Amino acid sequence: MTLKLTVIGTGYLGATHAACMAELGYEVLGVDVDKEKIDSLSRGELPIHEPGLPELLRKHTQSGRLRFTTSFEEAGRFGDVHFIAVGTPQRAGEHAADMTYVDASVTAIARAATKSSLIVGKSTVPVGSARRLKTLARDESQGGVAIDFAWNPEFLREGFAVEDTLRPDRLVVGSDSVGAVDVLREVYADALSRDTPFIATDFETAELVKVAANAFLATKISFINAFSEVTETVGGDIRTLADAIGLDSRIGRKFLNAGIGFGGGCLPKDIRALQARVSELGLDTTMRFLNEVDEVNLRRRDRAVFVAETLVGNLEGKRIAVLGVAFKPNSDDVRDSPALDVAARLFNSGADVSVYDPAANANAARRYPRLNYVDSLSEAVRDADLVMMLTEWSELVSVDPDELAKTVAHRRIFDGRNVLDHGRWTAAGWDIVSLGHKSELLDEVLKH
Repeated sequence: MTLKLTVIGTGYLGATHAACMAELGYEVLGVDVDKEKIDSLSRGELPIHEPGLPELLRKHTQSGRLRFTTSFEEAGRFGDVHFIAVGTPQRAGEHAADMTYVDASVTAIARAATKSSLIVGKSTVPVGSARRLKTLARDESQGGVAIDFAWNPEFLREGFAVEDTLRPDRLVVGSDSVGAVDVLREVYADALSRDTPFIATDFETAELVKVAANAFLATKISFINAFSEVTETVGGDIRTLADAIGLDSRIGRKFLNAGIGFGGGCLPKDIRALQARVSELGLDTTMRFLNEVDEVNLRRRDRAVFVAETLVGNLEGKRIAVLGVAFKPNSDDVRDSPALDVAARLFNSGADVSVYDPAANANAARRYPRLNYVDSLSEAVRDADLVMMLTEWSELVSVDPDELAKTVAHRRIFDGRNVLDHGRWTAAGWDIVSLGHKSELLDEVLKH
């Protein structure tokens, strides 16, 4: 008998997992308490930007393999495997993760299950959560209904989530039940047939894998940004430096791109939650270095604002074009976005800020409605005193500096992601400044 799957939580992770499991041939039921979201998904309408996902959603809502509901009772009757994919935001005023939604989801599906089933956590949680949740699930389940439990962390990259789900680079399952592991081997049979590494381990290791990976990536980004502070002062080319050390196989080139820093819904939240959790465990100094990782990251935003102020003088009334506010390209996610934060700071300092992002304008407007969001690159840069490249969308990176020069008031550009060809822009008459490069222009302005 083919397993029937439910996915509880239909946000970014849940919607992706549900549609991809349907693509793999399973009958899938997505569950959420937000009726408006469920109605939208049932119509094949996706409220987020993720390449390839809208097509899968429409395909399988039409095929009937993917349905959505607000009813846990329906999910409890339907599912053999229940994936928990709800959010774990920071607690208000704290760094620790808020487990409210995870706890509620596990409780609800355990109470609703009418047949023996497996609950599988995919959310990023503090280490130690899975064993507690396993006990909670069994305590809340109906008499005679056997509930097994496992933790299966996600490793999705925004912009590549469909690929990462259908063709993962590894699968990690934490459980103290051989039966639970065997069920997940069946669920992921397609990936395993292509020799995808499958790591079966204990609950604690599975919980730590995701936060350890994110902490390492955040550290790597802040490492190169710390060196960019040095090269901005003494000279040197941060991109060449990154290329050179990236050739060392022990280091690798990925995530060594200096710029205005990392953001999004995972890295900042996860490194802070990890620090909070190890502190609860009495290991206050163990992850202390992550404080500096966070501080280096936030300093990049300060530097971007400083450069803008230096280039245009008093920001009051200056027209600044911000190109890109998503935290990364191919995403509409503006959570903890350094680009959006910089834009907001410029506005709060009196600048007239025009924002263009190919996908994230609407989400950004919900967070910072006072910025001027426009529908095109040309409209954003019209009469600009300064252009700021803050998210490296291909559409923005490939812009012709000669064409752009026809529209702006002053040929000044800040390359916040180190993606532009300085020689090309300089030849077109632009003053260009980027993080990680000593700027004679800035030095000259500061002298006066």
